[in-house]
Amino acid sequence: MRAPIADLPIVFDNVSVVADAVIILDRVTLTLSSGTPTVFIGPNGCGKTTLLRTAMGLSAPSAGRITWGGREVVPPIRRAILFQRPAMLRRSVGANIRFALGAAGIPRAQHNSRVRELLGLVGLEHMTDRPARRLSGGEQQRLALARALARDPAVLFLDEATASLDPAATKAMEDLIRAVSHRGIKLVMSTHDLGEARRLAGEIVLLHRGRVIESSEASSFFNTPQTDEAKKFIAGELLI
Repeated sequence: MRAPIADLPIVFDNVSVVADAVIILDRVTLTLSSGTPTVFIGPNGCGKTTLLRTAMGLSAPSAGRITWGGREVVPPIRRAILFQRPAMLRRSVGANIRFALGAAGIPRAQHNSRVRELLGLVGLEHMTDRPARRLSGGEQQRLALARALARDPAVLFLDEATASLDPAATKAMEDLIRAVSHRGIKLVMSTHDLGEARRLAGEIVLLHRGRVIESSEASSFFNTPQTDEAKKFIAGELLI
């Protein structure tokens, strides 16, 4: 499942997103390169989800320029995104995966083996015939991850993927996130949980009011933050 990285780097060049006269992203300049996971952190409403959606190609910038692997127009064939509350199709666990494989253009002759592989990866191989909507929240999130991986993405975006999960389900998802990263897939994720950011991130990007406040390796960010906003956020203080 190691995917090519033709969509990388993803480069934001002075990108702004404005909706209903509200500035959501404000002149963001950022490069997302291959390697360890990049984790977006920041207070609620800081622009994390919009930044992920824009990097995925789901939202267009109001100003500025985005390139994927040096190109401005790239179909999101090798990109996938997982939201906090993914929708489950009204069909079995296995059929959810088969739908994703079909949408990704995977030949039907490969579907059975890929379903077994993907469900085995996320620990749901014993639930192939169970209705997807009867799974627990953590199981649904793992199924959603398997569906996202069906297209062999080079880049996987995770938007608060553990925010609604209990501690056991959160640990299971974090273990899977590490396993996916070790397969060579670039992970770009948002979280409100500083503990999770410490555990998973190779790079931290702190956002506030739609702007990139600080971006650095995770160890440097947590040990020697450079901005007052980063110091306050790490200390649990409110950013205003």
